[in-house]
Amino acid sequence: MIVVTGATGNVGRPLTQALANAGEQVTAVSRHAAPVPDGVRHILADLADPQGLAPALDGAKALFLLLSGDLHAPGARPADIIDLAAASGVRRVVLLSSQGVATRPTGPSRIAMRAVEDALRESGLDWSVLRPGGFASNAFAWAESVRTQGTAAAPFGDVGVPVVDPTDIAEVAAACLLDDRHTGGIFELTGPEVITPRQQAEAIASALGSPVRFHELTREEAKAAMTRFVPLELADDTLDIISAPNPAELRISSDVEQVLGRAPHRFNDWAVRNIAAFR
Repeated sequence: MIVVTGATGNVGRPLTQALANAGEQVTAVSRHAAPVPDGVRHILADLADPQGLAPALDGAKALFLLLSGDLHAPGARPADIIDLAAASGVRRVVLLSSQGVATRPTGPSRIAMRAVEDALRESGLDWSVLRPGGFASNAFAWAESVRTQGTAAAPFGDVGVPVVDPTDIAEVAAACLLDDRHTGGIFELTGPEVITPRQQAEAIASALGSPVRFHELTREEAKAAMTRFVPLELADDTLDIISAPNPAELRISSDVEQVLGRAPHRFNDWAVRNIAAFR
């Protein structure tokens, strides 16, 4: 049995589906009730309390570990989840980490995530680490304003990074959970092209068939919006990257193609597939 945390989110949902399609027994873990594929067991748990995950891990052979924003905050102890997994008999963990662990190693949230990576490597379990860059699905933040006002707002409108489709992350995660060849691998996951927020808005407009006006936020406006959902340290670290990406953050990684045998999806593909959210 494979346990998927964050199972109803942008990565966890397609991962859960992929594993179920592969004939695996899957336990989906999330904070809130939500639909899951037929045959998948769903358990409500908050990873901020690792012991709440214990019933899900009973009998599990593998774990996909996705840490929500509050688990990057000072005082959080996400490495305890790895200890609990090992004690429960889990043999393999695939960790969703962050590209910034390598590209911005001194950022506070990156230091915390690196500590989780180190704990996993030292656990004695089989492991794989996924380090995605920015997510294409961050554009869902525009869904309401696009629907109601035909606008999209973001900071640094003409600064691009190679955002990755969460479906690609999910498929790489499934491969790592099911195939021993990927054990011990650290995979940097990006899209196939650098794309700016303004260009993302244009791609959504093209998929909609109607205009979307782009409004550029200041850093402080963006920070105020982000800290409604994530810790201050994570917001600052993210804004540092998207305001002035360094060469490593602009690099197009080949890891998605090496694992999946196909090129990663473009943002335009993501927009077309998810356009119903913006109508």
